[in-house]
Amino acid sequence: MNATVLPQGCTNLKIRQLGRMVARHYDQHLAAAGLKNTQYALLSHVVKLGPIRPGDLARRLQMDASTLTRNLQPMVAQGWLVVGAGDDARSRLVDVTDAGRAKRTEGQRAWKSAQTALNQKLGLEQVAALHGLLDASMAALDEASADASPR
Repeated sequence: MNATVLPQGCTNLKIRQLGRMVARHYDQHLAAAGLKNTQYALLSHVVKLGPIRPGDLARRLQMDASTLTRNLQPMVAQGWLVVGAGDDARSRLVDVTDAGRAKRTEGQRAWKSAQTALNQKLGLEQVAALHGLLDASMAALDEASADASPR
């Protein structure tokens, strides 16, 4: 007999709970570098992709524009990022400063510590399986979103 396994509980709630737990784990490690995990992710993306338009950065981070703006403000105030003029008078570009690169390097050591500790807690096989499941889920949701978009 082949019984169908049905999900139990709310998928959104479970993902949000796991997300908060993982965020706390990384925040505890990144605090040694004076960063939150959201700041480290933002710095890393700008180092890799910058200078970049805020809208493009928000899309890459799967973040809405207003959340990105709120997250950018303290990092600009710290001197880690700059938001300057873009190609025309209405556009802006986000770029990393030398202080931001140094902070990201400092954060990278803390991030590696957090990643290693999480791998040990969950096991490499489970982390790899989780990454595969998350990547496949995001791709499926992204495809479904693109199919639903007006053309």
